[in-house]
Amino acid sequence: MIYDQTELVEPGCRDATLKVVLRPPTDPETNRTAPPEGLDAASGDVTACHAVCFVSHDEAIPFPEPQPGGGSGCRPHCDGGVGMSLIWLGEQSDLDRTLVGGKARSINRMLNLGLPVPPAFVLSTEFCADVVANDGQLTEAAESALREGLTRLEKETGRSLGGRTARPLLVSVRSGGALSMPGMMDTVLNLGINDEIEGKLANRTGDAAFAADTHRRYREQFTKVVGSEPTGEPWEDLKSAAAAVFRSWCSPRAVSYRRHHGIGEDGGTAVTVQAMVFGNLDDDSGTGVLFSRNPMTGEAAPYGEWLPRGQGEDVVSGRHDALPLDSLARRMPEVHAELLEAARTLELLGKDAQDIEFTVQSGKLWLLQTRAAKRSPQASVRIALGLQQDGIISRQEAVGLVTPAQLEAVLRPHIDSAARAEATVLASGVPACPGVAFGRVVGSCEEAESLADQDIAVVLARPTTDPDDVSGMVVSDAIITEIGGSTSHAAVVSRELGTPCVVGCGQGALVGLVGRDVTVDGTSGEIFDGILPVVSGESEEGAAAKTLAEWSTELTTKVPS
Repeated sequence: MIYDQTELVEPGCRDATLKVVLRPPTDPETNRTAPPEGLDAASGDVTACHAVCFVSHDEAIPFPEPQPGGGSGCRPHCDGGVGMSLIWLGEQSDLDRTLVGGKARSINRMLNLGLPVPPAFVLSTEFCADVVANDGQLTEAAESALREGLTRLEKETGRSLGGRTARPLLVSVRSGGALSMPGMMDTVLNLGINDEIEGKLANRTGDAAFAADTHRRYREQFTKVVGSEPTGEPWEDLKSAAAAVFRSWCSPRAVSYRRHHGIGEDGGTAVTVQAMVFGNLDDDSGTGVLFSRNPMTGEAAPYGEWLPRGQGEDVVSGRHDALPLDSLARRMPEVHAELLEAARTLELLGKDAQDIEFTVQSGKLWLLQTRAAKRSPQASVRIALGLQQDGIISRQEAVGLVTPAQLEAVLRPHIDSAARAEATVLASGVPACPGVAFGRVVGSCEEAESLADQDIAVVLARPTTDPDDVSGMVVSDAIITEIGGSTSHAAVVSRELGTPCVVGCGQGALVGLVGRDVTVDGTSGEIFDGILPVVSGESEEGAAAKTLAEWSTELTTKVPS
């Protein structure tokens, strides 16, 4: 085993000088917090302790928050209210997500709940603008903070980056903005491995194949993200990876995503450095994604996928055939039960359906991240209503979880049953986002954008999708893929966009459809030849949407007493 709980976390090693400096009051009616009038949450009267400072408040994780206004270009900036921040995670009740990003904030809260999370620290979003302005390289302040955080991480784990001791430390380097942007920025896993460390891992685990697989993964991902091959010197590679993650705030896909969603350009990303755990270690290891409620239908039941001997992005990339979460329950029932209990706790505190990334290493569960789940419009209305009926949120909060666009999408028509019976099914796969759409099938994002500019409806067909495909996905009326499951990149992004989607249609199944007009039914997972007629009709989701609309009307017309 590489890590166990005792090896990863040594509670006695804590720096008592780290402290919170800003804690706005909680509103007793909404259970939300806000900065005092005239004071921004990311600035204020801040006291630094040994160049490490915190800005914190009591808001529950990850509660939906208003999105910043739009903008163009890539201009992250710091308001200057606080000094550059290195934050050790797990020592404060909460942290300002504008300072540490949603990922690090969720790690901090999970650690405070006593959930199994590998130790981590974060370089705040305040460093991002300076790194971008410094030709994309770490500034002296950022490098100093990175060194300080690494020194403590080595102390906490009893391991060393670069193998100065017999117990090597490998880390992940992850992005994280204030608002969730799944897959839009970069991540590097397994940093710290080189030829020497590969040998040490092989000796410690008795598994040379595991060590070689981990090294291969690292070389491929580092080269893709950083743009050059690893140097073999872990500290130099860590600096390069951190700089690349900061730069990824300005990547074309991230800029395109923010522009589409009206997210401002000045927030920047934080960089979280976390001790690695290994889902590819042995037959009792793996990686997975759990939704506390079904993100496609809104059903109040856990939903997810699990990939034995997988790591990192293996599940969400869609390039591997993941298994239903039930397979984890059969193989490791205690781990499965622990995971579901954690999901219930996080949903209750977050007051929303959760999307949880986890790894199992040699039969031990580790939670890596939780966030508000991206969901289809149909699921959105059912989840909002279900959370209210379960007593987790108020009617006002339920209304706030659903956008007007989602309500409109739910009430759209469906395929006429008579036309469906006579239609030709060209392909079928896994339903990923409900709804019906029509359009001409294209095989590239460039063609999708070109046709969309001509006001031609487009169905984007890809073997699978990755973050570089977002510019084509956002202009498409439907998305279909040959491989990937219901938690793949295509599925997650389509649900956020509210775009009908079918994944996993089979390798080579979509190539012959390019150029044809088709109808995509994201509810049934079918792709039909031609443009089929649609009709209106009642549905459970439609009834939920109408209930939420009625609540919204009541709340907006209610006269204060």
